[in-house]
Amino acid sequence: MIQYPNLQINPVIGVTAPSSGVPEELHMLVHQAAARLKEKGMIPIVGDTVWTQEKAKSAPAKVRAAEWNQMMADDSIHLIFPPWGGELLIEMLPYVDFDAMKPKWILGYSDCSAMLLAVTLKTGIATSHGTNLIDIRGEYSDGTTARWLDVLSAKKGDDIVQTSSDHYQKKWQHDNPSPCVFHLTEKTEWKTVSGGPETFSGRLLGGCIDVIHHLIGTEYGDLSSFRERTNNEQVVWFLENCEMNTTSLKRSLVQMKLAGWFHNCSGIMFGRSAANDPVEGYTAEDVYREIADELQIPVVYDIDCGHVPPQITFVNGAFAEVEAGSGKGTVRQTFK
Repeated sequence: MIQYPNLQINPVIGVTAPSSGVPEELHMLVHQAAARLKEKGMIPIVGDTVWTQEKAKSAPAKVRAAEWNQMMADDSIHLIFPPWGGELLIEMLPYVDFDAMKPKWILGYSDCSAMLLAVTLKTGIATSHGTNLIDIRGEYSDGTTARWLDVLSAKKGDDIVQTSSDHYQKKWQHDNPSPCVFHLTEKTEWKTVSGGPETFSGRLLGGCIDVIHHLIGTEYGDLSSFRERTNNEQVVWFLENCEMNTTSLKRSLVQMKLAGWFHNCSGIMFGRSAANDPVEGYTAEDVYREIADELQIPVVYDIDCGHVPPQITFVNGAFAEVEAGSGKGTVRQTFK
Protein backbone atom coordinates (compact mmCIF):
# COMPACT_ATOMS: atom_id res chain seq x y z
CA MET A 1 0.00 0.00 0.00
CA ILE A 2 1.22 3.47 -0.90
CA GLN A 3 0.66 6.30 1.60
CA TYR A 4 -0.47 9.54 -0.02
CA PRO A 5 0.15 12.67 2.07
CA ASN A 6 -2.72 15.09 2.56
CA LEU A 7 -1.91 18.72 1.77
CA GLN A 8 -4.10 20.87 3.98
CA ILE A 9 -5.61 24.23 3.13
CA ASN A 10 -3.16 27.05 3.84
CA PRO A 11 -0.33 24.57 4.42
CA VAL A 12 2.92 25.21 6.22
CA ILE A 13 5.86 24.73 3.83
CA GLY A 14 9.22 23.61 5.21
CA VAL A 15 12.08 24.90 3.05
CA THR A 16 15.33 23.05 3.64
CA ALA A 17 18.38 22.38 1.47
CA PRO A 18 19.32 18.67 1.47
CA SER A 19 21.66 19.29 -1.46
CA SER A 20 22.76 22.81 -2.44
CA GLY A 21 21.89 25.93 -0.51
CA VAL A 22 21.55 29.41 -1.94
CA PRO A 23 24.59 31.71 -2.01
CA GLU A 24 24.18 35.15 -0.49
CA GLU A 25 24.00 36.98 -3.82
CA LEU A 26 20.90 34.93 -4.74
CA HIS A 27 19.04 35.13 -1.42
CA MET A 28 16.52 37.44 -3.05
CA LEU A 29 15.25 34.45 -5.06
CA VAL A 30 14.26 32.66 -1.86
CA HIS A 31 12.52 35.77 -0.56
CA GLN A 32 10.63 36.14 -3.84
CA ALA A 33 9.51 32.49 -3.83
CA ALA A 34 8.46 32.70 -0.17
CA ALA A 35 6.42 35.80 -0.99
CA ARG A 36 4.60 33.92 -3.76
CA LEU A 37 3.71 31.13 -1.33
CA LYS A 38 2.35 33.67 1.13
CA GLU A 39 0.23 35.23 -1.63
CA LYS A 40 -1.42 31.81 -2.06
CA GLY A 41 -2.15 31.54 1.66
CA MET A 42 0.77 29.24 2.44
CA ILE A 43 3.19 29.70 5.32
CA PRO A 44 6.87 29.15 4.47
CA ILE A 45 9.36 28.22 7.19
CA VAL A 46 12.90 28.54 5.85
CA GLY A 47 15.64 26.51 7.49
CA ASP A 48 19.22 27.59 8.15
CA THR A 49 20.69 25.33 5.46
CA VAL A 50 18.93 27.29 2.71
CA TRP A 51 21.05 30.39 3.30
CA THR A 52 24.50 28.80 3.02
CA GLN A 53 26.55 27.15 0.28
CA GLU A 54 30.17 26.00 0.46
CA LYS A 55 32.15 23.24 -1.25
CA ALA A 56 29.22 22.02 -3.38
CA LYS A 57 26.74 21.62 -0.51
CA SER A 58 24.58 23.71 1.78
CA ALA A 59 26.13 22.26 4.94
CA PRO A 60 27.85 19.07 6.16
CA ALA A 61 25.77 15.93 5.66
CA LYS A 62 24.87 15.50 9.35
CA VAL A 63 23.73 19.13 9.59
CA ARG A 64 21.55 18.81 6.51
CA ALA A 65 20.09 15.56 7.81
CA ALA A 66 19.34 17.03 11.24
CA GLU A 67 17.32 19.87 9.75
CA TRP A 68 15.62 17.46 7.36
CA ASN A 69 14.69 15.04 10.17
CA GLN A 70 13.35 17.89 12.29
CA MET A 71 11.08 19.15 9.52
CA MET A 72 9.90 15.67 8.58
CA ALA A 73 8.99 14.93 12.21
CA ASP A 74 7.21 18.26 12.75
CA ASP A 75 3.45 17.67 12.48
CA SER A 76 2.86 21.37 11.79
CA ILE A 77 4.80 21.18 8.49
CA HIS A 78 2.81 19.73 5.58
CA LEU A 79 5.22 19.95 2.63
CA ILE A 80 9.01 19.89 2.26
CA PHE A 81 10.06 22.12 -0.63
CA PRO A 82 13.84 22.39 -1.27
CA PRO A 83 15.07 25.53 -3.03
CA TRP A 84 16.64 23.48 -5.82
CA GLY A 85 18.91 20.48 -6.43
CA GLY A 86 22.69 20.33 -6.40
CA GLU A 87 25.35 17.65 -6.28
CA LEU A 88 25.77 15.76 -3.01
CA LEU A 89 22.41 14.89 -1.47
CA ILE A 90 23.44 11.23 -1.41
CA GLU A 91 25.93 12.03 1.38
CA MET A 92 23.15 12.68 3.90
CA LEU A 93 21.01 9.59 3.26
CA PRO A 94 22.73 7.49 5.96
CA TYR A 95 21.76 10.11 8.56
CA VAL A 96 18.11 10.41 7.53
CA ASP A 97 15.62 8.88 9.97
CA PHE A 98 13.37 7.03 7.54
CA ASP A 99 11.63 5.14 10.35
CA ALA A 100 10.35 8.35 11.95
CA MET A 101 9.05 9.93 8.75
CA LYS A 102 5.50 11.22 8.80
CA PRO A 103 3.47 11.07 5.57
CA LYS A 104 3.96 14.53 4.10
CA TRP A 105 4.71 15.71 0.62
CA ILE A 106 8.24 16.29 -0.62
CA LEU A 107 8.46 18.21 -3.91
CA GLY A 108 11.55 18.74 -6.04
CA TYR A 109 13.78 17.36 -8.77
CA SER A 110 17.39 17.13 -9.96
CA ASP A 111 19.67 15.93 -7.11
CA CYS A 112 16.63 15.89 -4.80
CA SER A 113 15.16 13.03 -6.81
CA ALA A 114 17.57 10.68 -5.00
CA MET A 115 15.76 11.53 -1.76
CA LEU A 116 12.33 11.28 -3.39
CA LEU A 117 12.97 7.79 -4.74
CA ALA A 118 14.66 6.59 -1.56
CA VAL A 119 11.73 7.75 0.59
CA THR A 120 9.12 6.02 -1.57
CA LEU A 121 11.11 2.78 -1.86
CA LYS A 122 11.96 2.57 1.86
CA THR A 123 8.74 3.86 3.44
CA GLY A 124 5.96 3.56 0.86
CA ILE A 125 5.23 7.29 1.21
CA ALA A 126 4.46 8.87 -2.16
CA THR A 127 6.78 11.69 -3.20
CA SER A 128 6.41 14.29 -5.93
CA HIS A 129 8.89 15.00 -8.71
CA GLY A 130 8.30 18.44 -10.15
CA THR A 131 9.23 22.08 -9.81
CA ASN A 132 11.57 23.39 -7.16
CA LEU A 133 10.90 26.35 -4.88
CA ILE A 134 13.02 28.87 -6.75
CA ASP A 135 11.13 28.33 -10.01
CA ILE A 136 7.77 29.39 -8.56
CA ARG A 137 9.03 32.87 -7.71
CA GLY A 138 7.49 34.51 -10.80
CA GLU A 139 4.39 36.67 -10.92
CA TYR A 140 2.62 33.66 -12.42
CA SER A 141 3.43 30.08 -13.40
CA ASP A 142 2.84 28.45 -16.76
CA GLY A 143 -0.08 26.04 -16.94
CA THR A 144 2.09 22.92 -16.65
CA THR A 145 4.19 24.02 -13.68
CA ALA A 146 1.21 25.43 -11.81
CA ARG A 147 -0.42 22.00 -11.60
CA TRP A 148 1.92 21.00 -8.73
CA LEU A 149 -0.58 22.40 -6.26
CA ASP A 150 -3.50 20.52 -7.85
CA VAL A 151 -1.55 17.26 -7.73
CA LEU A 152 -0.47 17.64 -4.11
CA SER A 153 -3.99 18.68 -3.07
CA ALA A 154 -5.53 15.48 -4.44
CA LYS A 155 -6.89 12.92 -2.01
CA LYS A 156 -6.46 9.16 -1.90
CA GLY A 157 -8.61 7.65 -4.65
CA ASP A 158 -8.53 10.78 -6.81
CA ASP A 159 -7.48 10.92 -10.46
CA ILE A 160 -5.23 13.73 -11.67
CA VAL A 161 -4.86 14.27 -15.41
CA GLN A 162 -1.95 16.30 -16.79
CA THR A 163 -1.23 16.95 -20.44
CA SER A 164 1.87 17.85 -22.41
CA SER A 165 2.82 21.51 -22.48
CA ASP A 166 2.36 23.68 -25.55
CA HIS A 167 5.87 25.13 -25.42
CA TYR A 168 9.11 24.58 -23.51
CA GLN A 169 12.21 26.59 -22.61
CA LYS A 170 15.21 25.89 -24.82
CA LYS A 171 17.80 27.51 -22.55
CA TRP A 172 18.01 29.30 -19.23
CA GLN A 173 18.20 33.09 -19.37
CA HIS A 174 18.95 34.11 -15.81
CA ASP A 175 20.02 37.59 -16.97
CA ASN A 176 16.62 38.12 -18.62
CA PRO A 177 13.97 37.58 -15.93
CA SER A 178 10.36 37.20 -17.01
CA PRO A 179 7.07 37.33 -15.08
CA CYS A 180 6.67 33.53 -15.28
CA VAL A 181 10.41 32.72 -14.82
CA PHE A 182 10.59 30.43 -17.86
CA HIS A 183 10.96 31.60 -21.45
CA LEU A 184 8.71 29.11 -23.24
CA THR A 185 9.65 29.60 -26.89
CA GLU A 186 9.91 26.12 -28.44
CA LYS A 187 7.01 23.91 -29.49
CA THR A 188 6.67 20.82 -27.32
CA GLU A 189 6.62 17.48 -29.11
CA TRP A 190 6.44 14.20 -27.25
CA LYS A 191 7.97 11.45 -29.39
CA THR A 192 7.83 7.66 -29.40
CA VAL A 193 10.46 5.19 -30.52
CA SER A 194 7.83 3.33 -32.52
CA GLY A 195 6.79 6.49 -34.32
CA GLY A 196 3.16 5.72 -33.55
CA PRO A 197 0.82 6.13 -30.59
CA GLU A 198 1.69 4.35 -27.35
CA THR A 199 -0.36 3.51 -24.26
CA PHE A 200 0.94 1.87 -21.08
CA SER A 201 0.31 1.92 -17.35
CA GLY A 202 1.85 1.04 -14.02
CA ARG A 203 3.26 2.43 -10.80
CA LEU A 204 5.42 5.50 -11.33
CA LEU A 205 9.05 5.57 -10.26
CA GLY A 206 11.86 7.78 -11.46
CA GLY A 207 13.88 10.94 -11.29
CA CYS A 208 17.19 12.31 -12.50
CA ILE A 209 19.07 9.28 -13.80
CA ASP A 210 22.41 10.98 -13.10
CA VAL A 211 21.82 10.51 -9.38
CA ILE A 212 19.23 7.78 -8.85
CA HIS A 213 21.35 5.10 -10.52
CA HIS A 214 23.85 5.59 -7.65
CA LEU A 215 21.21 4.13 -5.29
CA ILE A 216 21.54 0.73 -6.96
CA GLY A 217 23.05 -1.83 -4.59
CA THR A 218 22.26 0.25 -1.50
CA GLU A 219 19.42 0.03 0.99
CA TYR A 220 18.00 3.20 -0.60
CA GLY A 221 17.52 1.54 -3.97
CA ASP A 222 15.91 -1.73 -2.90
CA LEU A 223 12.77 -2.21 -4.98
CA SER A 224 11.68 -5.43 -3.26
CA SER A 225 9.60 -3.82 -0.51
CA PHE A 226 8.00 -1.46 -3.03
CA ARG A 227 7.00 -4.41 -5.20
CA GLU A 228 5.44 -6.10 -2.17
CA ARG A 229 3.49 -2.95 -1.29
CA THR A 230 2.10 -2.70 -4.81
CA ASN A 231 1.44 -6.43 -5.35
CA ASN A 232 4.17 -6.54 -7.98
CA GLU A 233 2.24 -4.28 -10.34
CA GLN A 234 4.04 -3.14 -13.46
CA VAL A 235 6.24 -0.06 -13.18
CA VAL A 236 6.42 3.00 -15.43
CA TRP A 237 9.79 4.72 -15.19
CA PHE A 238 10.19 8.46 -15.82
CA LEU A 239 13.82 9.48 -16.26
CA GLU A 240 15.64 12.68 -17.13
CA ASN A 241 19.28 13.33 -17.93
CA CYS A 242 20.94 16.43 -16.48
CA GLU A 243 24.60 16.20 -17.51
CA MET A 244 25.50 12.83 -19.04
CA ASN A 245 26.58 12.21 -22.61
CA THR A 246 24.94 9.35 -24.50
CA THR A 247 27.39 6.61 -23.52
CA SER A 248 27.13 7.57 -19.85
CA LEU A 249 23.35 7.50 -20.19
CA LYS A 250 23.45 4.04 -21.75
CA ARG A 251 25.80 2.71 -19.05
CA SER A 252 23.39 3.92 -16.39
CA LEU A 253 20.43 2.28 -18.13
CA VAL A 254 22.33 -0.99 -18.47
CA GLN A 255 23.18 -0.81 -14.77
CA MET A 256 19.50 -0.34 -13.95
CA LYS A 257 18.61 -3.28 -16.19
CA LEU A 258 21.25 -5.59 -14.66
CA ALA A 259 20.09 -4.62 -11.17
CA GLY A 260 16.53 -5.67 -12.01
CA TRP A 261 15.08 -2.19 -11.89
CA PHE A 262 13.35 -2.73 -15.22
CA HIS A 263 11.78 -6.04 -14.17
CA ASN A 264 8.05 -5.93 -14.93
CA CYS A 265 8.40 -2.51 -16.53
CA SER A 266 5.57 -1.51 -18.88
CA GLY A 267 7.23 1.55 -20.40
CA ILE A 268 9.81 4.29 -19.97
CA MET A 269 9.43 8.04 -20.39
CA PHE A 270 12.50 10.22 -20.94
CA GLY A 271 12.47 13.95 -20.31
CA ARG A 272 13.85 16.57 -22.63
CA SER A 273 17.56 17.12 -22.04
CA ALA A 274 20.13 19.78 -22.82
CA ALA A 275 22.79 17.12 -22.24
CA ASN A 276 22.74 13.86 -24.26
CA ASP A 277 25.86 14.90 -26.19
CA PRO A 278 26.45 12.30 -28.92
CA VAL A 279 29.59 10.15 -28.80
CA GLU A 280 30.94 9.18 -32.21
CA GLY A 281 27.51 9.63 -33.76
CA TYR A 282 25.81 7.63 -30.99
CA THR A 283 22.72 9.74 -30.21
CA ALA A 284 20.09 9.80 -27.51
CA GLU A 285 17.61 8.48 -30.06
CA ASP A 286 19.93 5.48 -30.57
CA VAL A 287 19.90 4.89 -26.80
CA TYR A 288 16.11 5.07 -26.67
CA ARG A 289 15.71 2.65 -29.58
CA GLU A 290 18.15 0.18 -28.05
CA ILE A 291 16.51 0.14 -24.62
CA ALA A 292 13.06 -0.22 -26.19
CA ASP A 293 14.32 -3.20 -28.20
CA GLU A 294 16.22 -4.78 -25.31
CA LEU A 295 13.27 -4.57 -22.94
CA GLN A 296 10.55 -4.96 -25.59
CA ILE A 297 8.58 -2.06 -24.15
CA PRO A 298 7.32 1.30 -25.46
CA VAL A 299 9.57 4.32 -24.94
CA VAL A 300 8.37 7.91 -25.03
CA TYR A 301 10.85 10.77 -25.01
CA ASP A 302 11.15 14.55 -24.92
CA ILE A 303 8.40 14.63 -22.32
CA ASP A 304 7.83 17.46 -19.82
CA CYS A 305 10.22 16.33 -17.11
CA GLY A 306 13.52 17.62 -15.79
CA HIS A 307 15.97 20.41 -16.49
CA VAL A 308 14.31 21.67 -19.69
CA PRO A 309 11.07 23.08 -18.24
CA PRO A 310 8.18 23.11 -17.79
CA GLN A 311 7.55 19.93 -15.84
CA ILE A 312 4.61 17.68 -15.20
CA THR A 313 4.38 16.74 -11.52
CA PHE A 314 5.01 12.98 -11.31
CA VAL A 315 4.20 11.14 -8.09
CA ASN A 316 6.45 8.25 -7.16
CA GLY A 317 4.17 5.38 -6.20
CA ALA A 318 1.03 6.58 -7.95
CA PHE A 319 -0.67 4.45 -10.58
CA ALA A 320 -0.27 6.10 -13.97
CA GLU A 321 -1.86 5.64 -17.37
CA VAL A 322 0.26 7.15 -20.14
CA GLU A 323 -0.86 8.02 -23.65
CA ALA A 324 1.44 9.53 -26.27
CA GLY A 325 0.99 10.20 -29.95
CA SER A 326 0.98 12.91 -32.62
CA GLY A 327 3.38 14.99 -30.52
CA LYS A 328 1.05 15.15 -27.53
CA GLY A 329 0.87 13.26 -24.26
CA THR A 330 -1.42 12.64 -21.32
CA VAL A 331 -0.61 11.23 -17.89
CA ARG A 332 -3.45 10.19 -15.60
CA GLN A 333 -2.31 9.50 -12.06
CA THR A 334 -4.52 7.69 -9.58
CA PHE A 335 -3.81 7.77 -5.86
CA LYS A 336 -4.62 4.17 -5.10
